[in-house]
Amino acid sequence: MPGVRSESPAPELRRIRTTLPATSSKVASGRAKLAVRAKAPVNSKEKGSEDQEKRGANGRGRLVSSARRRSPAPQSPPVGLEVERTRCSWITANSDPLYVAFHDEEWGVRVHDDQKLFELLTLSQALAELTWPDILSRRVEFREMFDCFNYTSVSEFTEKKINQLKSSGSMLLSEQKIRAVVTNAKQMHKVVQEFGSFNHYCWSFVNHRPITNSFRYARQVPTKTPKAEAISKDLMRRGFQCIGPTTIYSFMQVAGIVNDHISCCFRYQACRNVKNGSAEPELPERRVSSPS
Repeated sequence: MPGVRSESPAPELRRIRTTLPATSSKVASGRAKLAVRAKAPVNSKEKGSEDQEKRGANGRGRLVSSARRRSPAPQSPPVGLEVERTRCSWITANSDPLYVAFHDEEWGVRVHDDQKLFELLTLSQALAELTWPDILSRRVEFREMFDCFNYTSVSEFTEKKINQLKSSGSMLLSEQKIRAVVTNAKQMHKVVQEFGSFNHYCWSFVNHRPITNSFRYARQVPTKTPKAEAISKDLMRRGFQCIGPTTIYSFMQVAGIVNDHISCCFRYQACRNVKNGSAEPELPERRVSSPS
């Protein structure tokens, strides 16, 4: 166009790099510290987890092995430790320990000693006024009263001695029972003279073999039997006192003349298998009852 001067093309400009200027050493140092701080927790956690794993692998192993060393190895029960036993149902978890021991060690065991038989006969008489647990808890007192049940000594008790027993032992037995014990001791001498021993006299009623019952329940155990009635009648005829059939049957049970442990009781077979009853020396048979 007229009046307009055409312009020549502009010269090409040099390209300048737009990078930021280099940072100072202080800024670089600050940034490095920030980077270290940002990375520190991560590294700490990683290191902590690694240390924990190491401690878990090593420390836990040491604890477990140490615990294994300290904890005793399972062992079987010591020899002789009593396991749970089935007893006659009248023995319960609340029974007196003396009563339990009496059941386990004495009741139903065959007795062949005259002095022991006299003791058991006397204690069976006391059942009319006391129970077995009461009698057993005061057994020492009974033995002191009756000179350890030495029937020879008891047979010589005087009226003065009986009166002393009445005052000191009135809580154990009545006067009637005390006099009966003294009378029975005197009559035992006559039985021994006739039969050789009170043992032979008692066991002759069962032909020297115990009667073994097989009752399953306590309610089946009788309080007296025809055999007990026969023994009671013969003893009364000989002058014994306070020896009814119920007393005699209790005596037969505790002396092992009859085995009345119920069949599930652990003592049933133990008393049944004892052979000492057959070891009784043979004595000439004598009449238990003389004709009236």
